[in-house]
Amino acid sequence: MNLVKKVLTTTLAITLGTVLTLAANVAQAAEKTVVVGYQTDALPSSLGIANGDYEKATGYKIDFRKFNSGADVFAAIASGDVQVGYVGSSPYAAATSRGLDVKAFYLASISGIDEALVVRNGSGINSVNDLKGKKLAAAPVSTDHYQLLALIKSQGLTEKDVQVFAIPQPEIVAAYNRGDIDGGFVWDPALTELKKNGKVLVTSKDVAEKGAPTFSAWVATSAFAKDNPAFLKGFSSVIEKHTQSFLTNKAAWGPDSDNAKQLAKLLGGTPADQAAGLLNLNLVPLSAQASDAWLGGGEKSGVARILKETAGFLKEQKKISDVLPSYAEFVTPTVVASLKK
Repeated sequence: MNLVKKVLTTTLAITLGTVLTLAANVAQAAEKTVVVGYQTDALPSSLGIANGDYEKATGYKIDFRKFNSGADVFAAIASGDVQVGYVGSSPYAAATSRGLDVKAFYLASISGIDEALVVRNGSGINSVNDLKGKKLAAAPVSTDHYQLLALIKSQGLTEKDVQVFAIPQPEIVAAYNRGDIDGGFVWDPALTELKKNGKVLVTSKDVAEKGAPTFSAWVATSAFAKDNPAFLKGFSSVIEKHTQSFLTNKAAWGPDSDNAKQLAKLLGGTPADQAAGLLNLNLVPLSAQASDAWLGGGEKSGVARILKETAGFLKEQKKISDVLPSYAEFVTPTVVASLKK
């Protein structure tokens, strides 16, 4: 009898221990938290922030934090506060040139009309030939800052000829409305605000055609990407779901739609502003993302090439001190390739 009692006691202890271990593992999984930095661009994928899709798809608790620029996102990544972020190619080139180890895993958009130089009514600027002697602004080290400097250079001008203010977008809007500056290279919601008392002079697409292409992408620290591939796949699946929804049914993202209303609540502006902003995007289909044109191909990848070209320009402008031999290590096609399977 004592032997039976001992066996039962031992079995019960093992069973209880197993249950407690499983419970602990479940609790640990539920406590997985990642901090994601986003910006105010009008993107279909931002709907996933508003409605909780990212947490449902990944099983992680996600702390979404809004930033004014990609430079701010990278500063937070460098400090260890953020693991995943949405950024533009110029701050991306600057950050990696300075040694920040991150990887682009999903291409959000490429040069389109969602970023533009808007000049104020009464500024005396009617064409790019009128930029000399004017005061223009862009967010510090942003893709727009890079494009503005590239545009000025393409006209044979320098920052001695055109006064460029590197200030956050909210300050650009305020300075523009006061008449302190003649124009700003911005994205939404600042783009919509500036157009209320001005006109678009040049778009991101125009600057790309002049030889300075740009992109925006989702990046993750290399350490996080290595340890959390399932998270990045789930996260990217949400981006793709909402992107495809927009591409195949734009009516569902119109000014009176629930989607536009949720984006406005999250990002600012009105539903009509968000609906209009979405139509300005230049999105890359998933089928092309892993190709050599963008995330695939290592050294040959379009993203690595644009990063190096951008870094070269930034060094020339004395915004960074070094250009790396290659930027291929900061790009991975693995995540988007896994979505196609």
